[in-house]
Amino acid sequence: MAATPRIPLRERKYARTKLALVNAAIQRLEATPMEEITVNALCDDVEISEATFFNYFAKKSDLLDYYMQLWTLEISWKVRQSGKSGTAAIETLFAAAAQQFQQHPGLMGEVLARLARLREKPRLQTIGRAERHRAFEKEINDDNASEIEALEVSGLDAVLAPALQQAINRGELPANTHVPTTMLGLVALFYGIPLLLRMNNPDAIPSSYRQQLAIFWQGVRAASAPSR
Repeated sequence: MAATPRIPLRERKYARTKLALVNAAIQRLEATPMEEITVNALCDDVEISEATFFNYFAKKSDLLDYYMQLWTLEISWKVRQSGKSGTAAIETLFAAAAQQFQQHPGLMGEVLARLARLREKPRLQTIGRAERHRAFEKEINDDNASEIEALEVSGLDAVLAPALQQAINRGELPANTHVPTTMLGLVALFYGIPLLLRMNNPDAIPSSYRQQLAIFWQGVRAASAPSR
């Protein structure tokens, strides 16, 4: 196997500062709404100038969009590493999301608010090798580095659609299951449950996800069953 090319120092420094800005925002968002966090405050946390900030993000909201891409990349990675497919893969995805909603309710509340305000899908930013290695430094090693580097930066639907098709192919869901409608229902559960529970009872998110998914799968099977 050929050795993985070393990441140039300049790219590693760029990734370090960019991820430091993301982490600074994550820390502040647990106590302060995004609209009240200034670019200057984030720059103070990371010890860079405001002019330098704009070398990384054109505007403050781009920072949150970038985090959402990192988060989706992380979820995709966890599903892949689990080795699960079909409905089990989707349940793994929901479990990974529940953990994040529990650990960072302020941050994830801002993610939900950002999604609600968007009039169109945000432009996908490039997440380079250095950024991936920095973001996943606890998980990455010589054996899986190439897999993390190759993962596509995509939305939630890119994870759900293949898993649903696997579930249909394996007979976990009926052959006539309508994938777009089923995905719509899953996305509603994915964002709706944390929206209702994240402030008052975030610890209930994992169990609520499991319960509602069990009910949802039963509903999909019943709706797709041939009428008598």
